[in-house]
Amino acid sequence: MRYSKNFMYICRMKIFRATKLILLLIMMLGLLNHSNAAFFSSKTEKKGNLSIPQPSDTLPKKKGKTPMLYSSSNTGKSRSNTRITFETFQQNLEKAKRFYDKKQFLSAAKYFEELYPLSLGQPVADTILFLFADCYFQNKDYQMAAFHFKDYTRRYPGTTRTELAYLKCLQSIYNLSPAYSLDQYETKYAIEEINLFIQLYPKSSYMEECNAMLDELRNKLAHKDFEQIKLYYNTENYKATQIAAKNFSKDYTYSAYSDDALFILIKNNYEYAKKSVETKRYERFMECVDAYDKLRIHHPDSPFLAEAKKVADDAGKQIEKIKNRKNKNQDT
Repeated sequence: MRYSKNFMYICRMKIFRATKLILLLIMMLGLLNHSNAAFFSSKTEKKGNLSIPQPSDTLPKKKGKTPMLYSSSNTGKSRSNTRITFETFQQNLEKAKRFYDKKQFLSAAKYFEELYPLSLGQPVADTILFLFADCYFQNKDYQMAAFHFKDYTRRYPGTTRTELAYLKCLQSIYNLSPAYSLDQYETKYAIEEINLFIQLYPKSSYMEECNAMLDELRNKLAHKDFEQIKLYYNTENYKATQIAAKNFSKDYTYSAYSDDALFILIKNNYEYAKKSVETKRYERFMECVDAYDKLRIHHPDSPFLAEAKKVADDAGKQIEKIKNRKNKNQDT
């Protein structure tokens, strides 16, 4: 009995201590949660004050009218921002055509741009794309016009408008060609595209227009190359002048600058020969005479012919002197 009482006592003491320890832990956890809540509350308040906008902190709305999706300054009217749907397709197509007929091309283009995706698969689709491209062309936005007309020829290669669309694409690229003094990438690209058109449509009724554009574009390239020849000559870079002028004569035989280039070549070869060593003079004076012969044959009416003849005649005299000296040296 004594041992059982002791055992019961020990058990009660252990339960008491365990209960006391659990209560202590609960109190500590409660204090910890309270402090953490206070800490995070203060952090949230600070964060809210610094970066999180409160309802009262929203930006004020700008005064004035709300901008519409599309507007027409020409008519004084504006469209609502409701997009075109299949139900309103025909109505908006008629509006677009009215804008186009009134030459209000920017307003028409905005309608056509939205109408086209809805028209795919319908007979009217190619008409919308053509008119859309032409809006840019008529508004002299040639880069966009070239892109959309080219797209038309790719999407609709067999329509009655395909050839005309191709021509308008060429005209757009032609208008993008810059002044001769600038980089001529667009000019060369335009020439390539026109040549391709001529191959595709050898009997085209637009052939005269294409040839006129080709002549002007080639003349622009010739002008640029001719200015380079002049620069070489004026800086007394005789060898570079000779090479550039010879290449020019091959590439631009019928250019407006062809006789100018030959005249510079005649003078260049004469001066080059006079400043050369004795062993090179004969060859370079001969090149001067040869250049004059080309000028005389290809450009008999050139205004430079008389002056060029004087230079070539003097070059001929120099050639005779060199021959005589060689003969004397051989005799001795």
